[in-house]
Parts: sequence; C-alpha cells; structure tokens
Amino acid sequence: MTFKALISALLCLASVSALAQGPAIFVGADLRLGAQLIADNQCVACHQGKVGGDGSAIYKPAGRINTPGALRGMIEQCNMELNLALFPEEVTAISAVLNRDHYRFK
Repeated sequence: MTFKALISALLCLASVSALAQGPAIFVGADLRLGAQLIADNQCVACHQGKVGGDGSAIYKPAGRINTPGALRGMIEQCNMELNLALFPEEVTAISAVLNRDHYRFK
C-alpha cells in the first residue's frame, strides 16, 4: 500500500467515525459530564417553569433550533443569562446530550 493510499484510507475511517458520533461539533464531547451538568444546574426544573409539563416542550421550537450550532448557541445563551460560568467544553457537553436525547442532528 502506498503512503497516499494509506492516508486516504485513514481519512475515510476518520470521517466514518465522526459520522457515527453525530455532528462534528459534538465529537469528543463528554456526555456523562453534560448529563451531570444538566442535573446540577436544574435545567429541567427551569424548563418546566417556562413551558409547563415535563419541560420537554422547550425543545425544537419552530424554526429556532435547526442546526447543531444553533443548539450549542442556545446553551451558551442560557449560560450567559443565568451566569452559570460554564466552560466552552461544558457547553458542548450539554449540547451533545440534548442532541442525543432530543434533537438528533446528523
């Protein structure tokens, strides 16, 4: 196998792996950390207060969150508004959990 063919094969495998994990923005995100931060910051209780019921109606508002970047941006907005002081990787972790559980962007 030539060096060029080897590099092509490795790039192909890397792209398949990234697709299996979801959008590139969430690759490598710590899902366990994201779930823990959602619980620690009482996100569900806040959402229940805003929309009632189990709080899930807050997800997928019509036309608002339609890309992985928009989802991450919404989490960053909550971070800023509520002064949560989350690090960027924590915002990404929360976003990845919400994508896995609610949005399912590919």
